[in-house]
Amino acid sequence: MKLNNIIQGDCIKVLNEKIDKESIDLIFSDPPYNLSGSKLNLKNNTTGGAYYKVDEEWDTFTKSDYAKFTFAWIDACKSVLKSNGSLYISCTQHNIGELTIAAKELGFELKNILTWYKVNAMPNITKRTFTHSTEFVLWFVKGKNWIFNYDDVKKFNPNKTLKGEDKQMRDFLDFIELPIVQGKERLRGNDGRALHPTQKPVKLLELIVLASSNEGDIVLDPFFGSGTTGYVAQRFNRKWIGIETDKKYIKAAKERLKNVF
Repeated sequence: MKLNNIIQGDCIKVLNEKIDKESIDLIFSDPPYNLSGSKLNLKNNTTGGAYYKVDEEWDTFTKSDYAKFTFAWIDACKSVLKSNGSLYISCTQHNIGELTIAAKELGFELKNILTWYKVNAMPNITKRTFTHSTEFVLWFVKGKNWIFNYDDVKKFNPNKTLKGEDKQMRDFLDFIELPIVQGKERLRGNDGRALHPTQKPVKLLELIVLASSNEGDIVLDPFFGSGTTGYVAQRFNRKWIGIETDKKYIKAAKERLKNVF
């Protein structure tokens, strides 16, 4: 099993056939949300760059197919996680139900739901719902004795006590204020648009990697995309494995990972 490596292929097949059983300490996953199917183009928006609704073939399922797909990839993740491993899953209100049900049916225990408040979220265009300004990260554990580096997370908290000391996480951990990726951090294609529509912030992955893994541990991302998980893992002296189907994303991630420090 080659480490610090991107494997091209379907994550379910790769997890079941190419990753050693119970070898992975931490999995971060940003699966398809099944939100594609209609376009939204706000190219003149000025609040954090142009907005384009995710409309990708890989993000389009029927309801029944999405439920089956969700169960299959989480089951495959379970088989490669160590007995005390953690599984983090990025999601929105649109797919949190399927993810939670599948993970619990497979024996995972839900420890926390982190809320990411997107300070530059897409504006409310339809004016028919409350503004969608949050995403979530579900933290599941496979068994007992899971890793949680409490002191490292306290240091990560930007808020300090009146004396300037590290502060408990209740004012930060469950409600994380971060912008949608923009500026130099955003990978872009030749057309100037975001290369990957759901690129996650480095800071979000830093929190997860620091909280639930130690130096030398193996971190896996079954939907590697733009490579943020590998980028953060490498910076913090973790080993990593990425799985991705799209050659375009693999090429961009490899270039990004050449210049981690």
